[in-house]
Amino acid sequence: MDYMTFKQILLDRRSVRKFQDRPVEAEQIRELIDCARYAPSDTNSQTWEFIVVTDREKIRAIEDMTWQQLHARAKEAEERGLAREARLLVKSFGPYATAFSDAPALVVCLATPYQSKFRERIFDPIGLVPDEVWREEGIKSSCLAAMNLMLAAHAMGLATCPMTGPVLLAEEQLKAFLSIDDSRQINMVIALGHPAETPGRLPRKEIDEILTIIS
Repeated sequence: MDYMTFKQILLDRRSVRKFQDRPVEAEQIRELIDCARYAPSDTNSQTWEFIVVTDREKIRAIEDMTWQQLHARAKEAEERGLAREARLLVKSFGPYATAFSDAPALVVCLATPYQSKFRERIFDPIGLVPDEVWREEGIKSSCLAAMNLMLAAHAMGLATCPMTGPVLLAEEQLKAFLSIDDSRQINMVIALGHPAETPGRLPRKEIDEILTIIS
């Protein structure tokens, strides 16, 4: 594949929130995870796992628990005198946080503990960094795998939308619902399906706003 073909995949990928009423086949899911697992990771630790939910009732249950926690946060804010912010949380953030409800598949991306021979033999004995840094290492690698998955889905003709709403609002409830071990972190959820919309390309910052070359 030449560079321009690859770049076109990057440019055409969109975050899609409306999906056709068509299932995503198990073989397609396995192929996407195959692409995800070839992402780079710190010392090849491969700190990622994926749970893919295709049961529509379970996906709606995840939506419900996210809304419940969102309303609970709004109520707490209102009780602190932040009524306007509470309304905006529900009205503006809520639909973005739960835009996976109509997707035929929901990919729950997990970050697993960072383990490597370097950590075991060198980093931990000398106390190189706090444990929280290793948690972040797991998340970074998991994010790289998630991007592989989303680009592969677009190339396959499927659509995705990455979201952190359930993670921010209902991670504990979601982990209990899906029997996720406490050693795992939920990094994000990705709605997956056949697109029923083609969103326009959103503006991006200019290169010179985000690039500094030091020579």
